[in-house]
Amino acid sequence: MADTPPLRFRPHHFLCALGFQGKGYSDDFTANMRAIVMGRLRTPEGRETRIKLTGYADDICAPCPKRQGRLCTNQQSISQLDRSHAAALKLQPHEELTWGEALQRIKQNVPPGALSTVCSGCQWLEYGLCEDALKRLHDSDEG
Repeated sequence: MADTPPLRFRPHHFLCALGFQGKGYSDDFTANMRAIVMGRLRTPEGRETRIKLTGYADDICAPCPKRQGRLCTNQQSISQLDRSHAAALKLQPHEELTWGEALQRIKQNVPPGALSTVCSGCQWLEYGLCEDALKRLHDSDEG
């Protein structure tokens, strides 16, 4: 794993990866997200997966139908989500951390119920997938 380049994540994708349950914007997007989340982060060695913070389209965004180059058709909303998540998780520009360290940050800094504020404006919020995942994280020994 040490020779594998780190995943590139926008700040809001840490919580998206936590809450991912197999749904997405398109078949290609969902397949890519599944490969990243289920194929890397949620594997037995997934906690050691390195992630590097970026402020632009990342590895999750790659096949997204809303991506426009390095930006998004909803860039203003996405930038607001990124700012909110970076502040909540105490993320610094270009920071690199492992998925295990990210889980610790989520557990330490995002209590159950906080997603209505941290993720305000996210179209996925209403489905409750991320809130359920956040509660499971807080109830587990992970993080």
